[in-house]
Amino acid sequence: MKHFVDMNGKIVMITGANSGIGKETAVEVTKMGATVIIVCRNKDRGEEALKEIKERANSEKVELFLADLANQTSIRSMVKDFKKKHDKLHVLINNAGVWLRKRYTTSEGYEKTVAVNHLGHFLLTYLLLDILKASRPARIINVSSQAHKFAKLDLDDIHMKNDYRGFRAYGNSKLENLLFTYELAKKLENTGITVNALHPGSVRTNFGRNNSGKLFKTVFNFFRLFLISAKKGARTSIYLASSPEVEDITGKYFIKRKLRKSSKASYNKEFQKKLWHISENLTHVSYNKYLDLETVETLLVEKAMSRS
Repeated sequence: MKHFVDMNGKIVMITGANSGIGKETAVEVTKMGATVIIVCRNKDRGEEALKEIKERANSEKVELFLADLANQTSIRSMVKDFKKKHDKLHVLINNAGVWLRKRYTTSEGYEKTVAVNHLGHFLLTYLLLDILKASRPARIINVSSQAHKFAKLDLDDIHMKNDYRGFRAYGNSKLENLLFTYELAKKLENTGITVNALHPGSVRTNFGRNNSGKLFKTVFNFFRLFLISAKKGARTSIYLASSPEVEDITGKYFIKRKLRKSSKASYNKEFQKKLWHISENLTHVSYNKYLDLETVETLLVEKAMSRS
């Protein structure tokens, strides 16, 4: 892997970095000199990944924070712990994701695929927006998928109570990633924070491994033979996190480190706005105060004064 830039002094947060493209991204960005925060749900797997990333990158500049993206209280707690230790964040990579054949709900009553793949990252981004603005220039990177082209998104039934299908739920969540990317990019235009999304490719990882059924697992393992490695799949995430070529590019979709068009539905401005409002309601936040630079800077000054 070519190291694009020297990232010494940069802090990078990656969700779902205990395996797959998240872990490969963490290894390479750490090699570039960045301090990398890996966010994992499971403590044991997180600690195993932490050890492996440090060894492969030959660096101690890797930290583990625990958060379950299906649980908003857990996300808030993790961010609070992170801000106690760090006052800067230069790159946020919203990478974690699930694909579930059967419909599950979270403790908050939300369908789990949308809760993890979209709402968890929506809330996480909101909670980190002040510190990202304090670190400008900064980058937000959302890992989507070409599966978004198979979405049949009904925003009046975002939790798919009426007709749940696993692949459709996953496709819907990946479309939501794009709708979120484009709307946030517009709101953060000319602020020094870029927001982009990517399709990593059809990657051979443990993604979907928790789904049950002997036939499913047999078919799943067969198709894995034709997929690319996690190392190759991580290339676009690494590129967007580090390359000076994309420093000023925002609100775009990338495949194989190249600009690409996403689906027609992803550019639907009414969809973007409606999903935004739904997401705010479901995560109990309001972006307005953080999307105003003067307000953010005032909040940061007040926070600094309270610490002194």
